[in-house]
Amino acid sequence: MGAPINNNHGCTMLADLRHDWDKGEVLSLFNLSFNDLLFTAQRIHRQHFDANEVQISTLLSIKTGGCAEDCGYCPQSAHFSTGVKASKLMCTEDVLTEARKAKDAGASRFCMGAAWRSPKDKDIDKVAEMIEGVKAMGLETCATLGMLTSDQANRLGDCGLDYYNHNLDTSEAFYGNIITTRTYQDRLDTLDNVRQAGMNVCCGGIVGMGEKVEDRAELLRTLANMPQHPESVPVNMLVQVEGTAVGKVDAVDPFDFIRTIAVARILMPKSFVRLSAGREEMNEQTQSLCFLAGANSIFYGEKLLTTANPGVDRDKQLFEKLGLRPLQLETQEKEDALAA
Repeated sequence: MGAPINNNHGCTMLADLRHDWDKGEVLSLFNLSFNDLLFTAQRIHRQHFDANEVQISTLLSIKTGGCAEDCGYCPQSAHFSTGVKASKLMCTEDVLTEARKAKDAGASRFCMGAAWRSPKDKDIDKVAEMIEGVKAMGLETCATLGMLTSDQANRLGDCGLDYYNHNLDTSEAFYGNIITTRTYQDRLDTLDNVRQAGMNVCCGGIVGMGEKVEDRAELLRTLANMPQHPESVPVNMLVQVEGTAVGKVDAVDPFDFIRTIAVARILMPKSFVRLSAGREEMNEQTQSLCFLAGANSIFYGEKLLTTANPGVDRDKQLFEKLGLRPLQLETQEKEDALAA
């Protein structure tokens, strides 16, 4: 395992991938001057990615509302009155129609989310049919369906699911302030089932739920110290929804959010760092600094499950201003093959 080394600018660089970060080291990254932190993150980002390519994903809610979990940020929880109506699982044909639209709009990954605490086996069979149809279009596939048993994870892996999303959300110490209906270990167990089934892991968290910087550091440290880094790390800015448990907390400072993106990039150099929920509340300058800090994936489309997201045209305009271009899936596959 490599150790951090200092460059001439007083920044911390990495000799290679690490899985042994301690709390003090991660906090020291958060405490770097803003310029040094972004410089370090951008240097590391360029070692592993084209700095001007961003992967475009689309997220579709295939089953909305009525979830038995009490996640304090989620308008789909049955524990809160947020105006979100519960719906049944979409039919495969309708999901594939949305996937075609996403591909036509420039997406290379299609993500499907269902508001379940954990799916039933019959649900897994239906989702597997959707996954196979989406993959036949040449899109990467991702799903987030709640907790999975080992058998369910294997079923999804067998049907070709590329990524499974299951966020840790926050640090283990702060977790109980946000969720009580499942434990932190429950989440880790699902991630282990996903990894054992041969799928890529998509796992990150949410910034702005009232946590401290130490909690953000510990969340990222937990992810970075996994035996294998998550291939995708979504970093969400809390979207405050009236009626949820954290719907009225103080909004996070944009600079603190950008710092979280940068530290994620430094700790997990080869992972896609996904600028996820909350972009509707960010101005162009904040998003631009997130890209500079190492974010290289976003969600296209006007909605993320049930909350607003910038429209496709707005994203295209920002990309043009910054000289960014969508990642082409075949390009990434060639790069991965060369690196193997």
